[in-house]
Amino acid sequence: MGTDYIKEIENSNVYDVAKVTPISFLNKISSKYKNKIYLKREDLQPIFSFKCRGAYNKISNLSDDQKSRGIIAASAGNHAQGVAMSASKLKISAVIVMPTTTPSIKIESVKKFGVEVLLFGDSFDEAYEHALKISEEEKRIFIHPFNDPLVIAGQGTVAKEIVEQVENDPDIFFIPVGGGGLISGMSLYLKQKYPNSKVFGVESEDAPTLYASMKNGKPTSLEQVGLFVDGCAVKRIGDETFRISNQYVDGVILVSIDETCAAIKDIYEDTRIMSEPAGALSVAGMKKYILENKINGKNVYVVNSGANLNFDRLRHVTERAEVGEGKELLLSVNIPEVSGSFRSFCEVIGRRSISEFNYRYANESTANVFVGIKTDNISEDSRKIFEDLNAKNYTYIDLTMDEVAKLHLRYMVGGKPKSDINEKLFRFEFPEKPGALLNFLNKMQKDWDITLFHYRNHGSAFGRVLVGINIGNYDKSDLDNFLKELDYKYSDETENKGYSSFLK
Repeated sequence: MGTDYIKEIENSNVYDVAKVTPISFLNKISSKYKNKIYLKREDLQPIFSFKCRGAYNKISNLSDDQKSRGIIAASAGNHAQGVAMSASKLKISAVIVMPTTTPSIKIESVKKFGVEVLLFGDSFDEAYEHALKISEEEKRIFIHPFNDPLVIAGQGTVAKEIVEQVENDPDIFFIPVGGGGLISGMSLYLKQKYPNSKVFGVESEDAPTLYASMKNGKPTSLEQVGLFVDGCAVKRIGDETFRISNQYVDGVILVSIDETCAAIKDIYEDTRIMSEPAGALSVAGMKKYILENKINGKNVYVVNSGANLNFDRLRHVTERAEVGEGKELLLSVNIPEVSGSFRSFCEVIGRRSISEFNYRYANESTANVFVGIKTDNISEDSRKIFEDLNAKNYTYIDLTMDEVAKLHLRYMVGGKPKSDINEKLFRFEFPEKPGALLNFLNKMQKDWDITLFHYRNHGSAFGRVLVGINIGNYDKSDLDNFLKELDYKYSDETENKGYSSFLK
């Protein structure tokens, strides 16, 4: 006889550790996308993730004999914290197996609950297999992260709270998908309460476990998964979670890393919460679905499943968010290496806002410039920019969707000149306003050449710029007059040791 999931969800005792989380109305996103959009705030749980619900529901329902034997789980993230927190609450012996590659901040967040942490293997799969081996040897109860009826029911309490909290009938739900515990528990409950609503799962393009399984009509193993959305990096959905999802989920939306980063930014701007990538999937999928299907005036609910974002990943998120929003165009442009060519190219860019500029003199014929251009309408603005470049006979490559360019090339533009030049190196603070670069170039002497240029917009009042200038026959008074007239804050870095090692 199968599990009565509705009964299990409604009778779940997850609130010994979990809290009823609020639903936030997203003002900015609602206004922009012309729908009433609400965010279910699982980032506000004690462990900053919904995972404590399913873990506690499973562990609290173990028999006294099972509890006495202890429990074991494998996880590098939120499930580990959910199991550890539950074991601490119920005073049960617990072992959590984590890959040796797990960041120390996550290891410490699990250890704080007083459980034993065992590091094994370089991947989750290796840690998972080792946990199963220990479970068999020591007779500990294995707590699966998603493919268990009681775990599924515990996660389903998120849907129960939505039903209890909303006033108007929801039209569409967007739920992030990893192993399927959350979406299976939520979808079956939501469809029972709102049979006319639509429920969509959202997955990262590089971890489409539910998408592939629904396409093939059965649970399908992926050869590999991307790790950026680590909370949903699952190679194979569970048999039970797939069975339920395949019955109740209306479809799966796949989103890119850039779209996910843009969604993290969207959530932050509305709530001041920095969501983890897995938590932002639902917002990314919602935006994509609404735009592609021209949805208007609907009551839309999205789930922020967690906010366990490593601080050192913020830089990556912010850099990719602009591209994900369609607000940054990345180009490689070939320009002739003659005096004034850099200024001529900048005149083509005009008063458009620059997010990044990389250039290094290499030879006497041509040079490649890596440039990021901010835009509010990438399709329209890119068309106009390409027309302007073509009119001036520039050769260029659009790198906006090029992963290698976004991850690596933008940081590798450089090298050493192949001939001796009288180069002076300066660090400048450019005022962040249109025309600052052209103002700089126009004040330079005509016989000076830009030999190195690196600029990145950091979202502050000043842009930080590294500039190399070949001044030819050195005249200190000319250089001093230029710097004085320019009136930009600067520092002479000509004797910098790093510069001497890598660029001189």
